[in-house]
Amino acid sequence: MFAPANSLRTVPSCGRTPRRATPCTGGSTAPNAHKVMTSANASTAPPVPKTRHLAVVGAGPVGMALAIDCSRRVPDAHITLFDSREIEKDVTPDPRTLALSLGSVQWLERLGAWPAEGVQPIFEVSVSQQPPSAPPLFAGVFGEPEVRISAREQAVPMLGAVLSYGRIVGTLQAAWLEQQRREPGRLHTRFGTPVAGLKNIAGGVELDAGFVDRFDLVVVAEGGVFADQARKALSRDYHQCAWVGTVELSPDAPVGVAYERFTRNGPAALLPLTGQRASLVWCVGSDDDPVAGLDDAQRLAVLNTIFPAAVGSLRAVSPLKRFPLGLNAERTLTDGRIVRIGNAAQTLHPVAGQGLNLGLRDAAELVQLLQRAGDIDSALRRLEWQRGPDRWTLIATTDFLARSFTWRLPGAGAARGLGLAALQALGPVKSALARQMMFGRR
Repeated sequence: MFAPANSLRTVPSCGRTPRRATPCTGGSTAPNAHKVMTSANASTAPPVPKTRHLAVVGAGPVGMALAIDCSRRVPDAHITLFDSREIEKDVTPDPRTLALSLGSVQWLERLGAWPAEGVQPIFEVSVSQQPPSAPPLFAGVFGEPEVRISAREQAVPMLGAVLSYGRIVGTLQAAWLEQQRREPGRLHTRFGTPVAGLKNIAGGVELDAGFVDRFDLVVVAEGGVFADQARKALSRDYHQCAWVGTVELSPDAPVGVAYERFTRNGPAALLPLTGQRASLVWCVGSDDDPVAGLDDAQRLAVLNTIFPAAVGSLRAVSPLKRFPLGLNAERTLTDGRIVRIGNAAQTLHPVAGQGLNLGLRDAAELVQLLQRAGDIDSALRRLEWQRGPDRWTLIATTDFLARSFTWRLPGAGAARGLGLAALQALGPVKSALARQMMFGRR
């Protein structure tokens, strides 16, 4: 869908004058300069609002949500949305699964970009460890440790929701195109236009997309998957991979429950889908992959030994796809007037299922700061400070959990099990974790 992440380069400024862009598809060309004519009574004329020209690179969920929100909340912004995908390409059949937190759902609802169907709410989350997960005496008295978080317990309608990539991108694209139709002089779409390079220049950014144009701010929201990315400042290969697909649940399986199960080889998760199905994310070591040599029937048999009895019997498993896993993150979100958010800023291990939600929170915060701040540079300085705690907490947590599965220390499994039991017992701590899972660190 997007140009490869490592094809988008940032080069140092050389001070050359940008050439004028070719006309946009789906909107008129954004002007490169704002000129104000002077007159004899100019001193008494009201100040003319400064127009800010913003480019968003990447028409995935994060990029389009940012463009839609910014178009409504920052009325002086001229926004151009770039993507290498042709606008005629139908993305709605894309079956990849996304898990959104309650905070993300609420933001997309406010944007009028939440799908009306094909969405499965998450009402409960269960986190446990494959036995043995605690000392025998403890397990004999209290049972196997498990953390359960429910929407009812947290007094919210849902903890989050699961839907396909195609459904959310299709809904966002329709909302963006409708917004652009209403304001064609201010909003512009350049689908089928891959961005090859970015360069900070005085007071803005030079963008190379086969033509060269100048923008006051460029937000990069396309990042791709770990295996295809150029390495960032903070990079770690976990030597793990995720096998991803769908499973068919039994008719009596609980509805709307997400399961995460810690195993000796790594975490495995089931995310509820509509129609008694679940999305599977099965993480294992990649150096000696125990899944690669199995056929579908053997994989189904193994999966039925991994998850807790509450899941019920898994009836079938789809063909699985394999993705390498690692950490790849920038130390900062900003570089001059270039901002990277979502997977362009950080690609995380899926153990917490929060990567997309982190990117959406980056986008929402940036729009809010652009609305409130008097100038772009002030907004970007505040962005680093305000997003830092949420961003680095999640990076550190997922990195620790991912690496912990490679440790072969005596008692490591028991320590994880006792940690789960303690978390379930400490109600206020569990509630704080639930709030962070739903809304991020505030």
